[in-house]
Amino acid sequence: MSESLQLRIKNRSNELLNDFIGIRRHLHANPELSFQETATSAYVQSALKEMGIPFQVLAGTGVVGILKGGKPSERVIALRADMDALPIHEENKVPYASRVPGVMHACGHDVHTTILLGAAKILQEFASEWDGTIKLIFQLGEEKNPGGASLMIKEGVLENPKPMGIVGLHVHPGLEVGKLSFRSGRVMASADEIYITIKGAGGHAAAPHLTVDTILVASHLITSLQQVISRNNNPVSPSVLSICSIQGGHTTNVIPSEVKLMGTFRAMDEAWRFKAHDLIRKQTKMLVEGMGAVADVHIDVGYPTVDNDPVLTQQAWDLAKEMMGDLQVEETEMRMGAEDFGFYTQQIPGCFFRLGVRNEAKGIIHNVHTPLFDIDESAIAIGVANMAWLGAKLNFFYSALR
Repeated sequence: MSESLQLRIKNRSNELLNDFIGIRRHLHANPELSFQETATSAYVQSALKEMGIPFQVLAGTGVVGILKGGKPSERVIALRADMDALPIHEENKVPYASRVPGVMHACGHDVHTTILLGAAKILQEFASEWDGTIKLIFQLGEEKNPGGASLMIKEGVLENPKPMGIVGLHVHPGLEVGKLSFRSGRVMASADEIYITIKGAGGHAAAPHLTVDTILVASHLITSLQQVISRNNNPVSPSVLSICSIQGGHTTNVIPSEVKLMGTFRAMDEAWRFKAHDLIRKQTKMLVEGMGAVADVHIDVGYPTVDNDPVLTQQAWDLAKEMMGDLQVEETEMRMGAEDFGFYTQQIPGCFFRLGVRNEAKGIIHNVHTPLFDIDESAIAIGVANMAWLGAKLNFFYSALR
């Protein structure tokens, strides 16, 4: 029966592709920023109502649907999609381009939401052929601290019933359409925001001896922090500090009394992550004060690493090969990008995998978080089929292995 179900899920996903594309284009044309996903949430709620799937709203705009399989069972698995867009002005010349100036689905969350709605529809149609319960998590605010995942967890998204595992996917513009990729263990980095304000007595640029040169202090600090990170971290453990903004001064002949630095710190090791925070604070204080200035350091602790559970991930990988064929499923690379899916993997076993959306022949080659990002929409059927297949079968396999 499993082979028959697999084929029927795949065929149904292809049959409904045009419908799914319509959903994706609607969402793409009407993007909403993090924690402002009111219309998107309403759209998801309406779709679940039409399918007869009960749901609740958490954290303002998050939506959690509950699907029941054919037999009562304690097996519970969660499937997750994020819904928010980015503050980027779209440059694609397509009929479904963003209608909201300065806001765009440049990270594919419109695709993720579409795929989970599609998987829900197919799983509902074939509910008699799988067991247990599937939680459908439509998440708000992935793109902005503190991360919608953390808020939904606080409001009980992983309780009543508690999933034994959670699965999520992300579009991958570096992977050809028709392919999926998986990786066991740590797959994405933690991400923290660094804010440093340097203050000193400013003054005339021709008389630096009468001032504290905050620009010079800032330049020394940036170089010094890079050395602190690279010289204290084990080089086999990926980690990166990037200072991305320097704000200070407004003319050519005045040394400013204040300079602000902003940046990001990423790591794959949680213990090193927080040790590095202490080193950043200590080095900033010592260097800045040694040069006659004072500094305020604020580290906004963001998302943890995404740590894919080996057992769940291997099962998902094997099931994807059954659906796609061995040659269409690869090992994904470790990435220093971050995802608040990491909050889920701190609580329960998780598997976060990649969906290929690249098509060079169609000019679909641009990366996420860029104004020309787009996807080959045939990838939606692949995403729906695999998400539904994993939801149905992991619900069985994984419970037996734990």
